[in-house]
This record gives sequence, structure tokens and C-alpha cells, in this order.
Amino acid sequence: MATTQPIRNKQQLRAMAEYYLKLGQFRNYVLIVIGIHTALRVSDILCLRWGDVYDFATDRAHVRATVIEHKTGKQKSLALHKKIVAALSLYASHHPPEKPEDFVFVSRRKSRAIGRVQAYRIVRAAAEALKIGRISCHSLRKTFGYHAWKSGISPAVIMEIYNHSNFAVTRRYLGVTQDDKDAVYLGLHLTE
Repeated sequence: MATTQPIRNKQQLRAMAEYYLKLGQFRNYVLIVIGIHTALRVSDILCLRWGDVYDFATDRAHVRATVIEHKTGKQKSLALHKKIVAALSLYASHHPPEKPEDFVFVSRRKSRAIGRVQAYRIVRAAAEALKIGRISCHSLRKTFGYHAWKSGISPAVIMEIYNHSNFAVTRRYLGVTQDDKDAVYLGLHLTE
């Protein structure tokens, strides 16, 4: 079984984020935006309820969310990127949430969230339409770390965000290629 890779190209990443927005499918748009900007596992994203990300008293998206990770059982507090806040606000304006306990990524049955398979189909359909390549829900999580690392964020901080117990796992997530290593060799000017 081949492993999925992060989306390295920023133009492809932008196109992926906007694919469902252009189609007016706001739930799917929010799924991809949250996946790209939080490094959460898809299982944790799908369990989000409106009360986790939306303030019903002020009718606005929160700027911070707290999630209990299913895999680790650890509580994770994260700042919500302005793209997430805007996406949630847009989604809520078209499909107003009714109760804080309602799922953000509600299925057609309305009483439960979409499943992992449906989330995969959503991500995969966008990737296929855009001819991005082998992309899955986990690719969104990896994309966050790859671009954080490329922008200069310490791998130790990324490891902490991912809640990985050792750096070897984080290193695999970052998807370091030979081109990335060559850029370091060629980019350092140590004796000039």
C-alpha cells in the first residue's frame, strides 16, 4: 500500500481549498480548509460540533477550538486560522446551525456526521478533478506539517502539534524529498 503525500505545490493547494467553494458545496469546502489548516486527523475533524467552533450568542465562528483527539485521548487547543473562521462563517450563512450539539459535517441523515469513507471521497474527488495526484484525507494533515516546515517552523514544534511520540514519525509526515535536501546543500553559503 502506497503512502499518501502532502500537497507541496501552493497553487495546487489553493485550488484544492477552493474547489468546493466554486461549486457552492460549503460543507466540503470547510472540510478541506480545516484539514489543511489544523493538522487534525480526519476522525477528529468529523467529530466537530457547531458548539466547538461557533458562538451562538454572537453568531460568529470561534477563533480557538479545543478538541479531544480520539487516537491519543489528549486535549488539544488550537487557534483557528482566519481562513477557517471565514469558511465557517460562510457555511453558517448558507446553512445556519441549529444547535451547538449538531455536527459541522452533517450527513444527509442530519443526526450524525459523515463517515471517513465519505470524507475520503470528498478529498479524492477534488484531487482527481484538479489532477493533483495521490491525495487522501491524511494528505491534508501532512500538508500542514510540510508547509510549516518549509516556512521555517521548527520540526520539534511540528512534532508537538502532531502529538507524535518520536521524531521519526514526524520526519515521514514532512515528506522530505531529495530536492528539499539538495536545496539545503546548494542554498547554504558558509564561506562567503
